[in-house]
Amino acid sequence: MQIIFDKVNYIYSPGTAFARQAIKDVSFTINKGEFIGLIGHTGSGKSTLIQHMNGLIKATSGKIYFNGQDIYEKEYKLKQLRSKVGLVFQYPEHQLFETTVFKDVYYGPSNLGLDKLECDLRSYEALKMVGIGEELLDASPFELSGGQKRRVAIAGILAMKPEVLILDEPTAGLDPKGRDDILDQIAKLHEESNITIILVTHSMEDIANYADRLFVMNNGELVYQKPTKEVFSHYKELEEMQLAAPQVTYVMNALRDSGFLVKTDATTVEEAKDEILRVLKLRRNGDLS
Repeated sequence: MQIIFDKVNYIYSPGTAFARQAIKDVSFTINKGEFIGLIGHTGSGKSTLIQHMNGLIKATSGKIYFNGQDIYEKEYKLKQLRSKVGLVFQYPEHQLFETTVFKDVYYGPSNLGLDKLECDLRSYEALKMVGIGEELLDASPFELSGGQKRRVAIAGILAMKPEVLILDEPTAGLDPKGRDDILDQIAKLHEESNITIILVTHSMEDIANYADRLFVMNNGELVYQKPTKEVFSHYKELEEMQLAAPQVTYVMNALRDSGFLVKTDATTVEEAKDEILRVLKLRRNGDLS
């Protein structure tokens, strides 16, 4: 699986007084099994970008390829693309509509023209993948907790067996436990299924914990597409874009500036702890002044 954007541009309301360029000359490649983080200030073009990935929006100019095929070729079937690239919108539980949890998840694969047995199997498997037990299969989705609703909505996409799962702020509005549960389930999916994940979020800590590579949008331009640690080393440049790095990055740089000679590339609490303990051990042994 591979997604390629080649000099993609998108203009809202072209040819009118309200014309606005939302994406400017964006190019990148996403390979199978990657975990990509996507960040940017409000209005930076993030949501517009991800809606191009499964053909919900058509580029004003440029090319998009999925598995080597130009998705804008006349004979290309966008329905097939959307079954392979699943997009979970912010607050996806608002899209729940069936009378039971199982029926809601079943709806996606049934629209692919699969037989009942295959739809049943996919629905059970998807619900198991997101941690929804059998005791909730016949429950109304509207009676579930916020985190459970979010999982059911994600299961509805997974039941279509996408090769790519795009999540737009999947933890918005959840309490800390619900947020951690959702992200842990996503990380587990990525690890066990080798599914490509694209996570859009405002939480730098979430990006630091999960994403291998980070895309940064600013005023419609893709300004970074590098390993996560490398992007966060440019925290001062991120601040100029109304963004930030994880809090750990600021702590480690403050320690370094105060004379405590730690490396500053830690982006998670665990990494910071290990680095601080490493330096303390060196000091105790007299190997570091």
